[in-house]
Amino acid sequence: MLRIHFTGEDLGRIRIASEPDPMWEVLMSLHRLRRRDTGVLFGPWMRESLPRVPSTTRLLTALAPPVGYSVDFLTPAAGGTIADRMEALRATPLRQVLRDLREFAHQNTTRRLPSWSRELVEGEPEGIGRLADAAHSYFDTVLGPFWERIRVQVCRDRSRRSAALAEGGWDAVLSTLHPSAQWDYPVLRLDFPVDQDLHLGGRGLLLQPSFFCRHAPTTLADPTLPPVLVHPIEHDTFWTTPEANPADGRALAALIGPTRAVLLSALADGAATTGQLARRAGTTPPNASRHITALREAALVSSLRHRNATLHTVTELGLALLEGDSLGIHV
Repeated sequence: MLRIHFTGEDLGRIRIASEPDPMWEVLMSLHRLRRRDTGVLFGPWMRESLPRVPSTTRLLTALAPPVGYSVDFLTPAAGGTIADRMEALRATPLRQVLRDLREFAHQNTTRRLPSWSRELVEGEPEGIGRLADAAHSYFDTVLGPFWERIRVQVCRDRSRRSAALAEGGWDAVLSTLHPSAQWDYPVLRLDFPVDQDLHLGGRGLLLQPSFFCRHAPTTLADPTLPPVLVHPIEHDTFWTTPEANPADGRALAALIGPTRAVLLSALADGAATTGQLARRAGTTPPNASRHITALREAALVSSLRHRNATLHTVTELGLALLEGDSLGIHV
């Protein structure tokens, strides 16, 4: 679990990023490619992008495994264009590089650092320069063709968060960042692969919506770096091309079955909690939760934490599936 500790001063210094962060999207999209997260959301992008991945990307994946710790210095806190981010990466202080490499070795005991990492350890500019060049090439080739669509999706999410802020204050924003979010001032708790505490100490927090962040939010391991919380957005499932097929992808196959059809149909009437959906489907809350998870993985349902309950709603793709009766299921 990740626990973020706020002070009153921190609440006044929370910001929502206005644009996607190129370096976080590079890192998160690398995770998607390595994990082969196909299906409805990323399948079309992955099929188009995989053949174009530059060979130099191996320099990045060596320090950014699909599971586990990735070095913090790959996502520098810098604004501006992708070129500005590359310059920030090239200017990474040697002490941070050494600290991150030690952390990488500590947390990824089954992975060995590549031989060329010696250049990083010795502070040779060619080492960090090659990493920056690889990141820039990957961005231009893999993310560049989709960047405007990615930006639109992230900006829409920011607009939704801003509307929640105007209506309910930061309590409304923090409690709905993710289905796992538990906001009880002064601590925000979130699902996280390791147990970690982040004490803001008056520095505030940057909320960074991320297009390729999937499942749980993430943050930097080094607590001395500027605090940032990278969180998933709610996607338009037809973001890649207008012709995207909503029935394409293995995740969608999980819908076949009467219980999930009943749950999806019930959500067409409006938002509902897990308990309410369980009663409508005539099943237990744990069983309903398992089926809702499958629906969410197929991008048919979205879930947001609200006070002490999780509210589920049907997505545009879920409505399209119900209206078209694509699976031939009648409930």
